[in-house]
Amino acid sequence: MAEGWCSEEVLKGVFPLMNGVDLASCMCVCTRWRDLAKDDFFWKNLCSRRWPSICKTKGSPPIGASRGYHKLYTSLCKPQRSPLPAPRLSFDDIEFYVDIWLNDKSVYSDVVPGTLLQSGIINPPPGICDIMRDHLRSLTCKMTIPVSPRFRVVFSESIHVSLLVGRRDSDKVACIINKSGFDYVDGPAYRALAYDYLQFSPSYPFVSEIRAWFALLLVDAQDGKMDVFGIEVDFCDAANSDNEVLWLLDMLDWK
Repeated sequence: MAEGWCSEEVLKGVFPLMNGVDLASCMCVCTRWRDLAKDDFFWKNLCSRRWPSICKTKGSPPIGASRGYHKLYTSLCKPQRSPLPAPRLSFDDIEFYVDIWLNDKSVYSDVVPGTLLQSGIINPPPGICDIMRDHLRSLTCKMTIPVSPRFRVVFSESIHVSLLVGRRDSDKVACIINKSGFDYVDGPAYRALAYDYLQFSPSYPFVSEIRAWFALLLVDAQDGKMDVFGIEVDFCDAANSDNEVLWLLDMLDWK
């Protein structure tokens, strides 16, 4: 249908007015449109509108002259995120050291295998709110474990957490959270949140400002207090899959 209803002269007048996405779509209509829309004139026009300097010359040919402006435009605009290679760590190789204080008194202290934290809370306990139940069922990469026995908290008191991670393959340890306070309580979601900025190895000097989040998962208790039924570790600033979490941990400043 597209072969006969629109002349080449009309297309040559319309194509220069299009953006890159629309021009690329026109290349999928039919063979005639593809051959016409692939003309470097139209793509040079797009490049000159988006990056005027690359079409200029000072003694040397413009950047797009040798490779072609169609190839230049599509290579610069196309998302170039390559899949991560397999991480060098596994959850079998690591364990987490969790310590929580209430008014400087230890109320929770445990060594948690990486595989246990990865597996999450399979059966949410009764009595939790719907928002919490949906949160635990979500597919995002958050690592949770149940707390047993539960402990009770009052947020008018001082609550702090430390989180270390150890490597079984090398006996090295890295700090994830260094005695941070729970400064934010998400009441409707029944979570109290603490965070700290990750400390990376000097081998990664340009990686910074990535936070580790630690959450207390709460359920109503008596006398207006709350019980902690679980804990959660999250690296949502930078990691949204198991592999990304493992790569992030591998980059820490291990001692």
